[in-house]
Amino acid sequence: MGMSSLKLLKYVLFFFNLIFWLCGCCILGFGIYLLIHNNFGVLFHNLPSLTLGNVLVIVGSIIMVVAFLGCMGSIKENKCLLMSFFVLLLIILLAEVTLAILLFVYEQKLNDYVAKGLTDSIQQYYSDNSTKAAWDSIQSFLQCCGVNGTSDWMGSPPASCPSDPQVKGCYVKAKLWFHSNFLYIGIITICVCVIQVLGMSFALTLNCQIDKTSQVLGL
Repeated sequence: MGMSSLKLLKYVLFFFNLIFWLCGCCILGFGIYLLIHNNFGVLFHNLPSLTLGNVLVIVGSIIMVVAFLGCMGSIKENKCLLMSFFVLLLIILLAEVTLAILLFVYEQKLNDYVAKGLTDSIQQYYSDNSTKAAWDSIQSFLQCCGVNGTSDWMGSPPASCPSDPQVKGCYVKAKLWFHSNFLYIGIITICVCVIQVLGMSFALTLNCQIDKTSQVLGL
C-alpha cells in the first residue's frame, strides 16, 4: 500500500467518522430538547432515569466521542487515538452482542418486568405529571389504551385513549409492532454491526500502515 492509498484510507475514515459525529450531535440535541420540554416523561418509576431523553443523550454522547477519536486519529495519523477508537468500537460491539444474548435468554422475565412496571405506572397517572405525559404520548402514538386494554383504567380512560372500546392495550400493541417490524430491526442492527466492524478494520489497517510508512521513512 503506497502513500496515495494511505491518504485515501485516511480521508475515507475521516469522512466516515465526521458523518457519524454529526449524527451524534443531532441525537444529543434531540435528547436535550426532550429533557427540557419533558415531552415523554417517566414511564417506569423503579427506573426513573430510563427516559427517552436520557437514552438519546447517552447514545449521542457516545457516538460523538467515538467519532471524534476516529476523525482526529485518522486526519492526524495518531496511533494512540486510532487504537482508542478501535478499542471503544470493540467494547461497544461486545456490549451489543452481550445485550442481545441476555435479551434472548431472559425474554420472558423481561416481558413480565415490563408488564409489571407499566401496570404500576398507571397508578401514578393522575398524581404525577411526568407519568401522565409518558402515557399520553405512548397512547397517542400507538393508538392504544392502558397496558392490556381500557379496563386497566379506573373509571373512564384518559382523553389520549382512542374512542374505540375494542382498542388493544399498549403492551400488546408494542409487542405486535416489534414483531411486525422484526425484519427491519434486524437489518438495521446488522448494518450497525457491519459499520462498526468496517470502522475497526479501517482503523487497524491505517494504524499498521502508519507503522510501515514510518519504517520506510526511517522515523
